[in-house]
Amino acid sequence: MTIAAIAFWVFAIAAVASGLMVVASRNPVHSVLFLITAFISAAGLFVLMGAEYLAVLLIVVYVGAVAVLFLFVVMMLDVDFVELKQGFLRYLPLGGALAAVVVAELIMVAGVWTFPDEAGLARAHPAPTAAETVAHGAPNNIEALGLILYTDYVHYFQIAGVVLLIAMIGAIILTFRTREGVKKQDAARQIGRKREESVEVVHVKTGQGI
Repeated sequence: MTIAAIAFWVFAIAAVASGLMVVASRNPVHSVLFLITAFISAAGLFVLMGAEYLAVLLIVVYVGAVAVLFLFVVMMLDVDFVELKQGFLRYLPLGGALAAVVVAELIMVAGVWTFPDEAGLARAHPAPTAAETVAHGAPNNIEALGLILYTDYVHYFQIAGVVLLIAMIGAIILTFRTREGVKKQDAARQIGRKREESVEVVHVKTGQGI
């Protein structure tokens, strides 16, 4: 067994196990951590297939932004686990039936699945692998994507950038618009205030205090 085959089985088993633990874990924080593990395992599978760009994109976007955002949201939520477990027994028969159907379908798929021959693999994967690409001196996955993106589709890429810029400016304008009945903090006015505006000296006569 080659190193690539060993890496495939390691990443595949880790991805499947992490996906199962995302659903089976009772703690939502642990579920998010298992979700991050599943993303990393999927990124490793993308690298083995020669799709380095998709692997980096999966790590940067999903693990670095989406999964971390989920983690912070789950940690900030006050989840009442006692309330969540109250309806478990009521929906247990329906959930068990659906689980049995899914398991039966998986068994049927595994029963009819066979290993493809070399001709079938060649038809299913006509693109060269990463090792063949480097050996022949051709551009790798990221370079080929960049060449196509900045040559054939450069105008569409620039239009997409302009649309995103307009959306960002619109969001900023909507955030800083003046709304009636909403109190806002004026830091410049607070810092530049004088003593006469904030301190009042009251001279109380003798015998007329509060």
